[in-house]
Amino acid sequence: MQTRALGRTGLQVSRLGLGTMTWGRATDEHEARDQLIAFAEAGGTLVDTAASYGDGASEELIGSLIGDVVARDEIVLATKAGLVRRGDGRRVDTSRGHLIPTLDRSLRRLGVDHVDLWQVHVWSDRTPLEETLSALDLAVSSGRASYVGISNFAGWQTAQAATWQRAVPGRTPLASTQVQYNLLERAVETEVVPAAQALGLGVLPWSPLAGGVLTGKYRTGTPGDSRAADPAWTARVDSYLDEDGRGIVEAVARAADGLGWSPLEVALTWVRDRPGVTAPIVGARTATQLRAALGVEQLELPPEIVAALDDVSD
Repeated sequence: MQTRALGRTGLQVSRLGLGTMTWGRATDEHEARDQLIAFAEAGGTLVDTAASYGDGASEELIGSLIGDVVARDEIVLATKAGLVRRGDGRRVDTSRGHLIPTLDRSLRRLGVDHVDLWQVHVWSDRTPLEETLSALDLAVSSGRASYVGISNFAGWQTAQAATWQRAVPGRTPLASTQVQYNLLERAVETEVVPAAQALGLGVLPWSPLAGGVLTGKYRTGTPGDSRAADPAWTARVDSYLDEDGRGIVEAVARAADGLGWSPLEVALTWVRDRPGVTAPIVGARTATQLRAALGVEQLELPPEIVAALDDVSD
């Protein structure tokens, strides 16, 4: 798999990342092992998790596989802090007093002495930005993290955070921002992506397939074995499949038919090669699904198809 620099840093990552949000919950140890093996065999390096995923279960599972399935130095390990989930509820805390202890717990669960990329999971108005950013500086200066980034920040928030880090001597520049980005969700192109490009942040799209909607599997209903059969996922799928959304999904399916590709390959290749994007984060329910996504490595969309998809999804 080809690699790309993460923003204006020397950190090289695979141009597809492995998402692990369901690991330790819907994805058990055996399935996670198969996915990590498939990802590593394909040349993938960027493995993304968060302290809030399964209340630490994802990190624990990854930690059990490092040194067994892959060597520590063969992966770029990324995690996040600032969002706490308890059952169906969530709490945001981006204070330094919360972030640093959370990072220490992440390191223990992962069984490592540092992560390659540590990200603030969400923006919070309750904590002064400079306090949140000082936690990132401390993580790097103490050796707990090699690079730092942000996640789910709006355009002005991205610009403010990145400018602060670059303008103040001795602070650690942000390497990346992780945001929802796919053919059905292009709002980040208005401000977030331009801010990231101007200030040297790599863009890591999460949900690049819109929760599976862009694979076309919901065109005629919800498969019984799909995550969307769970009521918790129904609202998310429905939010994508309004009149405009269905038109975009049909356009992806038509492009796939014309190219002899799958809709997954069309949608994932499109977002992978958008300006400013470093690596989409792909989360799969099974190793088979992941391998299908990893198959896009040799693919490149013809310019006329890109233009047509841009037009229909604008």
